[in-house]
Order: sequence, then structure tokens, then C-alpha cells
Amino acid sequence: MQNKKANRLFSLALVGVIFRLAGPTMLEQLLQTLVQYIDTAMVGSLGTDATATVGATTTVNWLVGSTVSAFGVGFLTFIARALGSDDKARAREVAAQSIFVVLLTGIFFTALTLGISSYVPVWMQVEKSLQKDAALYFFILYTPMLFRAATTIFGTVLRAAGDTKTPMAAGIIVNVSNVLLNILFIFPTREYMLLSHRIVIPGIGMGVIGAAIASAISYTLGGICITVALWRQPLISPKGQSLRPRADILLPALRVAMPNMLQRFVTSFGYVAFASMINSLGKVSIAAHTIANTVESAFYIPGYGMMTASATLAGNALGARDSKRMKELSRTALVVETALMVVSGGLLFAFAPNMMRIFSKDDRVIRLGAFVLRMVALSEPFYGMSIIMEGMMQGVGETIKPLLCSISTMWVIRILGTFLCTRVWGLGLIAAWSCMITHNLVLFLLMLIIFLLGRWNPLQKTTE
Repeated sequence: MQNKKANRLFSLALVGVIFRLAGPTMLEQLLQTLVQYIDTAMVGSLGTDATATVGATTTVNWLVGSTVSAFGVGFLTFIARALGSDDKARAREVAAQSIFVVLLTGIFFTALTLGISSYVPVWMQVEKSLQKDAALYFFILYTPMLFRAATTIFGTVLRAAGDTKTPMAAGIIVNVSNVLLNILFIFPTREYMLLSHRIVIPGIGMGVIGAAIASAISYTLGGICITVALWRQPLISPKGQSLRPRADILLPALRVAMPNMLQRFVTSFGYVAFASMINSLGKVSIAAHTIANTVESAFYIPGYGMMTASATLAGNALGARDSKRMKELSRTALVVETALMVVSGGLLFAFAPNMMRIFSKDDRVIRLGAFVLRMVALSEPFYGMSIIMEGMMQGVGETIKPLLCSISTMWVIRILGTFLCTRVWGLGLIAAWSCMITHNLVLFLLMLIIFLLGRWNPLQKTTE
């Protein structure tokens, strides 16, 4: 009886399926994070001003990237559902329409980001001495926006079809090329002695601007690679399909994508407002915040890797009308995610000072960053569970409830709280991160209530 009860709460067979899907995504994100670490360390070696210049527009990057990625969610839902019901023709038709959306979003966001590049550092309250370099950095970073949109949306389309290895391979190309190009563009030509041999490493010595050029070239390579991969993908290749926009596909996809896009836009805009208030606290707080965000991102890898797998499997279960599978998935994914994030949070708490020292030699930055990282480490499991619950809702096309939860907690708790702490009461970075952690905990509670009620699940009646 105990074994049967355990099986109902936790499916070992499903764990294997989840990790087969989530594993390559986690590896891809791990590599991206490692490269981000290297990138931050390279820029950080130039000094606190360089770190602050790059970090000043980071949250605007999140705003644009998350808005574009929301379109991929609409395609993920319908491709996963089509494949769950074994309708491969429909899946290929949906994949073909993603090309139109990539072109549309890529062109639109290229014009938008390049047009506002000189204003972004001003809006973000960057110190005047850093504004010129921050604006140029942002401009260069978004020149290849069409290729960045392709990487994001086509990657989601491939993952919806269960192909998580191809986006991982494209990510490897982007990140390895970024590191190599960083070495060339950031630093000047320099010499090293290795076993009495003189080694000359060529360099252009462009500093922060060189880092932006390296990233732009790498994004372009990644966009080209993933476009070719989608075209050759045997299950959902758009080859032979009409690329003209089809309302019967785009409108249902947009009905799913739009709430998610609004959620990501408004919450990411909240990150921008949050960062702008931190930017007013000075260079040390900006540098500590930027580095701590970079460090923290590695410890969310289990959450976001599992999110994609959960969304795909939930869509498959809905397409197959398999209520038992949906129930097993909801329980198993949460158990696995909680265990992973407990380990992740423990490691972050233990090694926070060591991680900060990788990116900065400034003792003030290290102490402040390590303190806020240990604070956020305690909330890691709760945030991870929120991610999984949101992923399953996305997989079945429920994006309105996460939208309402995210917007309300972001703006009422994080933004209003940070404004009061930093602008009214004159508190610093620790108080701002306390507001962020409170936001994450309240978001978890709201999502848990919605998840347990089960109304997000179209198969609920057959599950009861």
C-alpha cells in the first residue's frame, strides 16, 4: 500500500522523461551562465565603472528579451498539443508561422531599441560620466535583433517538439564564440611566457564596447544556426509550408502569447524600475547588484530548465486528453524541482562570497553582494516551484492567471516597497533586495493557491 501511494505522488518513469527534456536545456543555460560569468569577469577586470556601464542597461535587455520570448510560448502550447494528439501536419503548419513572427518582431524591436538607445542610460539614471558608453553598448548589442528573435522563438518551437539538443548546440556556438571574440575585442595585444616560450595573444583593446561587438557577432551566428536547424528538423520543418500569415494559427497562438507577453513586459518593466532605483544608490550598489544578479542566475537553471519540460509535457498530456498523465506530471515536477532548488539554494548560501570574488576585487562590492545573495538563497525553493507551476499553466494555454499574479506582486510589493525603502526612508541595496524576496514569496503563495484549486487544468473534471 505504501509503494502504491508513493507511486501516485511521485512517478519515477516520468522523472526520466522530464530530465531527457530538461537536461539539454539545463546544460545550455549552464553554459550560457558560465559564459556570462566569464563575460562579467572580463569586463569586471576593467574596473567598477566598466561593470556599472554594462549592468546599467541589463534589465532593459531582460525587458526586450522576455517580450520576444512570450511569442514562443504561444507556439509551444499549440505545437505540444498537436504532437500530443499525433497531428504532425498541424505542428508543421504552426512552426511555419513562427517564421513570420520572427521577421515581424525582429524588425520592430531593431527599430525600437536602436531608436531609444541614447535615452536608455538617462532613463536608468546612470551617472553622466557613464552614459555615453552605456548608450553605445546598448546600440551595438541590439543591432542583430532579428537574429536574436530567431534564436529565442525558433528555440522554443524546437523544444515544443521535444528537440532540446538543437537549441543547446546553437547556444554552445553562441557562447563559445562570445568568449573567443571577447578575448580579441576587449583586451589589447598582450604577451605571456609559458615554459620559456613567448605567446602573443592578439587584441583590439576596445574595452566595454568590444564586449558589445563580441556579443553582437555571436548573436548573429546563433540566429543563423538555429534557423538552418529548424528548416532541417524532420518533425516540424517548415519546408514546403506556406509562409503567408494565417489567422487560424496566429490568432489562437496570440491569445495564449499576449497575456504572457503582457506579463513579461510589465514584470520586466518592473525590473527596469527596480534597477533604476538601485542605480541611484551609487557605483558600489550598482556593481554589487549587477554581479549578484549574474551569480544568482546560475542557481535558477534547474527551475527554468524544468519549466520548459513541464510546459511541453503538459501540452502533450492535454493533446492526448490524458488526465492521469497531467496529474502525475504536476506532482512529480514539483517534487523534483523542490529538491533541486533546495540543493541550489544551499550552495548559493555557502559559496556567495567566493562567487562574488570571481567578478570583483572591491571589498565593498564583495561584502554587499554576498550578503544579498545569502538572503535570496533562502527563497530559492519557493521561486523554483512558482516557475514550474507557471510552466504547466503555459503548456495548457493558461496565461492570464500567472499574468495577474506577477503584475500585482511585482508592482505592489517589489516596486512600491523599493521606492519607499530607497527614496522615502533612505535605505540601501539590502532593503531593496528584501522587497524582491518578499515579492517572490508572495508570488509563490498566490500561484500555489491557483494550482491547488486546479481550475487552470482543462482536464480537471476527468481527473477528479
